[in-house]
Amino acid sequence: MAAAAAAPAAAASSDAATATAEPEAGDEDSREVRVLQSLRGKICEAKNLLPYLGPNKMRDCFCTINLDQEEVYRTQVVEKSLSPFFSEEFYFEIPRTFQYLSFYVYDKNVLQRDLRIGKVAIKKEDLCNHSGRETWFSLQPIDSNSEVQGKVHLELKLNELITENGTVCQQLVVHVKACHGLPLINGQSCDPYATVSLVGPSRNDQKKTKVKKKTSNPQFNEIFYFEVTRSSSYTRKSQFQVEEEDIEKLEIRIDLWNNGNLVQDVFLGEIKVPVNVLRNDASHQAWYLLQPRDNGNKSSKTDDLGSLRLNICYTEDYVLPSEYYGPLKTLLLKSPDVQPISASAAYILGEICRDKNDAVLPLVRLLLHHDKLVPFATAVAELDLKDTQDANTIFRGNSLATRCLDEMMKIVGRHYLKVTLKPILDEICESSKSCEIDPIKLKEGDNVENNKENLRYYVDKLFSTIVKSSMSCPTVMCDIFYSLRQMATQRFPNDPHVQYSAVSSFVFLRFFAVAVVSPHTFHLRPHHPDPQTVRTLTLISKTIQTLGSWGSLSKSKSSFKETFMCEFFKMFQEEGYIMAVKKFLDEISSTETKVSSGTSEPVHLKEGEMYKRAQGRTRIGKKNFKKRWFCLTSRELTYHKQPGSKDAIYTIPVKNILAVEKLEESSFNKKNMFQVIHTEKPLYVQANNCVEANEWIDVLCRVSRCNQNRLSSYHPSAYLNGNWLCCLETSENALGCKPCTAGVPADIQIDIDEDRETERIYSLFTLSLLKLQKMEEACGTIAVYQGPQKEPDDYSNFVIEDSVTTFKTIQQIKSVVEKLDEPHETYRKKRSSSAKYGSKENPIIGKTF
Repeated sequence: MAAAAAAPAAAASSDAATATAEPEAGDEDSREVRVLQSLRGKICEAKNLLPYLGPNKMRDCFCTINLDQEEVYRTQVVEKSLSPFFSEEFYFEIPRTFQYLSFYVYDKNVLQRDLRIGKVAIKKEDLCNHSGRETWFSLQPIDSNSEVQGKVHLELKLNELITENGTVCQQLVVHVKACHGLPLINGQSCDPYATVSLVGPSRNDQKKTKVKKKTSNPQFNEIFYFEVTRSSSYTRKSQFQVEEEDIEKLEIRIDLWNNGNLVQDVFLGEIKVPVNVLRNDASHQAWYLLQPRDNGNKSSKTDDLGSLRLNICYTEDYVLPSEYYGPLKTLLLKSPDVQPISASAAYILGEICRDKNDAVLPLVRLLLHHDKLVPFATAVAELDLKDTQDANTIFRGNSLATRCLDEMMKIVGRHYLKVTLKPILDEICESSKSCEIDPIKLKEGDNVENNKENLRYYVDKLFSTIVKSSMSCPTVMCDIFYSLRQMATQRFPNDPHVQYSAVSSFVFLRFFAVAVVSPHTFHLRPHHPDPQTVRTLTLISKTIQTLGSWGSLSKSKSSFKETFMCEFFKMFQEEGYIMAVKKFLDEISSTETKVSSGTSEPVHLKEGEMYKRAQGRTRIGKKNFKKRWFCLTSRELTYHKQPGSKDAIYTIPVKNILAVEKLEESSFNKKNMFQVIHTEKPLYVQANNCVEANEWIDVLCRVSRCNQNRLSSYHPSAYLNGNWLCCLETSENALGCKPCTAGVPADIQIDIDEDRETERIYSLFTLSLLKLQKMEEACGTIAVYQGPQKEPDDYSNFVIEDSVTTFKTIQQIKSVVEKLDEPHETYRKKRSSSAKYGSKENPIIGKTF
């Protein structure tokens, strides 16, 4: 079940699926259904931003992605522009609930706080309306009264009091119990307090809670009393009633604030509850989502702030237990063996999806996980070759075959790119050497000859590294390249160069050249580079791409349209470059076993800046939090004072990690904390946001999942002042008081959750049932009428080579999809009825009448 188009999955994998007896519908009630959210897309560009009023009208802009008020992603700064081009792709798992997905455009300010120009805020339930397509959004004004996040737990009661003189007083009791999920203020947990007001036509009685220090989940537990109606004579006959006109006109308003101490308090949100909720009940207790103020974000000036172009794809998957997916997995995994391949379930999925990429993303991962990708990719590539008439255009289109291979290279080739390109790309991005050789774009004072030398230095260095990297090329890539080479030779037996162009069209054109020009997309750089570096990388990418194709085709001249590039490329028109390319292509498309000359290098898994609490290894050492650069490989977790530092301050071998778990906020009054429990003292780490914390916990759990002596229980809070805060045990070596989170085994380097991928494919089949039905009808029509088709019809775009086999496969697809519908519907009904409106999981939004 999915709310939108497919998104890349990054979760755990489970054992290989086989056909199993199906469980009875409803059995999933007793087992865990995983609800997994993910977000992918692209921040493209902004335009017509509001200029400065002074002589310098340009701005230095960047954009952030926020889950409610928590920033989870930030782009690079684009300098001196009112129409900044960001072009940054993003993907992450969403580990918590949220109301709004927001994009903020900022103006960078070195001396003061960055200025927020405008925002795009989309409700979670509206995200599916924008899925899978680029859209221009008008920037909305930012009002502090509209920037809210979190929820409040409230209880209301009406009491009847009899005074000494025999009169009756009706009293409203307001119990402010707690809040949850309040935002960070300047990167730190807030100091919240609440004001409680009884508001009516002629009254505004206000009271206030105590301030809770450094917490986003304050426990107030404070009770306030308000007189609701005037005292009246009391008789034994009268029953307790509150006059209707009073009830209709009164409401309780609770405002949350951050105590600013020496600066102005910050508004965090409010709720309004009419007192008439007690008309039929003696008490009312519920969780409420905090709302903006009534005047929040209602400015009429919404057209003069500019606009932002975004591509957003939000996915919410409900992944059932593994046994439910057995029949669908079996059908999909048989695809490489189906003759013809166009009649297979995997190929049909690509045919009926509106966007082939939606099908490719989960399909490649599932087939890759079961070692079925090479035969499937080979079969669909062979189908492509049948329609290729010119050897020079081999594998140049965006077919199912080329897209499958592109996605495969992104998955399995990530480490290959890191060890091959990253050191050189870091050097290019961190240097300020100019490489511009276009006379029109030269800046004042630039020397074109010096720039040519700089560019040639980078091209030579990168080219040399690539052609010497065949030992690092993943086996899966080599196997597919071998198949492509053999098929291309058979298709064009009279062309001696096609065996090379079939491989170079992928490895140079679609792999190395793309990674060079967009290093951030392949996680080789944290952000989109600045404009000058982008220009340098573009020139390098063009040259590398042409070297690959020119060397493989042995052309006598380059294919550049620009005169200045033709002149520059003459430097590389030597036999040595041609031979180096051919040797490299021979090596990566060979069936010979590769033997490494040395010990395999550790796999780089993740790095980034976080805060760690001092270990307190010395008596006089302060146990404060310090910013450090963390780096995780398949062998060790290290942290350094700054990025690029080779000397680690501290190292934890992966084999020594016993558990990785979240740390309760109450330990240090800090959000997004986790602990790495190892053979020495636990390492307490604070990530910058919930997404980053979730990613680090996930990858650390995976890399250490097979360690011996892993813990079965842990302490969710810290050991401070002589005891564990969670269970109050005084011994630092006391056994944990909470079971460790059970992780599902997964491949460290290729992170694949086969159940989730199958769920994605089920969702795609469900969304495309109408088109599947048309394809089924087309098979029936073709089987009856064998003559030539004279006019285009509804099924003329389908590839149907064998109508009988295709029809049979479609019947099987419909059958397994229908069987999967049953447990999904059962879970859907259970979910809709289990979370009571007003519970913490399903809080009330707005007023309740």
